Amino acid sequence: MSAVLRAAGAVWVDEFVLALAARGVTDRWAVQQRAWVEQLLAFASCPVWEVGPTDVDGWLAAARERGTGPQRRGQMAHAVYRFYAFVETRHGAWIREMTGGPVVCPVDEFNRPSRLVRVGVRIPPTAGEVELLFTAWRFHLPGVRGPAFLAAARDYVAASLWRRLGLRINESVQLRAGDWYPHAGSYGILHVRCGKGARGSGPRERLVPAIDGVDRLLAWWLTEVRPQFGNEPADGQVVLLPSRRRTLEGRHRPACAQTLRGGLAQAVARWLPAWSGRLTPHPLRHFCASHLYARGLGLEAVGALLGHRWLSTTAQYVHVPAERIERSWQQANDRLTGRLLGPAP
Repeated sequence: MSAVLRAAGAVWVDEFVLALAARGVTDRWAVQQRAWVEQLLAFASCPVWEVGPTDVDGWLAAARERGTGPQRRGQMAHAVYRFYAFVETRHGAWIREMTGGPVVCPVDEFNRPSRLVRVGVRIPPTAGEVELLFTAWRFHLPGVRGPAFLAAARDYVAASLWRRLGLRINESVQLRAGDWYPHAGSYGILHVRCGKGARGSGPRERLVPAIDGVDRLLAWWLTEVRPQFGNEPADGQVVLLPSRRRTLEGRHRPACAQTLRGGLAQAVARWLPAWSGRLTPHPLRHFCASHLYARGLGLEAVGALLGHRWLSTTAQYVHVPAERIERSWQQANDRLTGRLLGPAP
């Protein structure tokens, strides 16, 4: 009977992964969930129902010593939490009957990584600092010659999409020329096909209006600069932000995320040195949210632009300047005083 009980754990891991696949998560995400659960069970060296919080403590502490960051450790703990929720729901009654006790999730309120720790706070530069950076960058481009101009212009366009539309870097990398619909809506529409999915649900598509000057930016890029990368098949499948490398079919490969990060880092080091090493693509996404909110866009509209499902997520991206809080406080006091004292004679 003991051998049967121990073998049940491996079967439950298989069932857990099968349930994830039925739910529609990506294969890569499901494989990663399996790997983390199996790592914990191997670390604990005991049946599923005997794994305790101290086992998780040691497992996560060992991961931290290996250099695993807080975000990844949080993902590891959540994978274990999901697995034990699955086991309790599907096999909890059987475990109680066979062992005489319940199965208890070893991820508790003490070792469960906080979501706030995983996300962190990314304060973006001020509007003046961002404008200074991109103005200097833009005026620098006409002086660049040869292939260096194409790379510099591409990096500028990518960073502008992060700044003005809040695109994620991986969303930008996978854009195609055919994803741009210049005659849709008032400003044109950018079809983001590979938006980030929640909990391994796969790409989440969205339509992004080309506001804040992005329509003019893309028109300049696609008509004057992008064709200079060389001849390619004339269809919408050509990548929007290409590298110099080509596929066997003669198409340009997309510029990798690291290349685009490097382009932004060089520009920041040159024209905004106070932010050198700190201003990366994601803080520009935070800047976009804060900037548009400050200009009057509602939180729901900002969230739709950024591809958020929950307003609580968008709220973490909006950093309200202190002076706006002070103005709102003063306006609220003025309204209250007006109601109490009545209109001035």
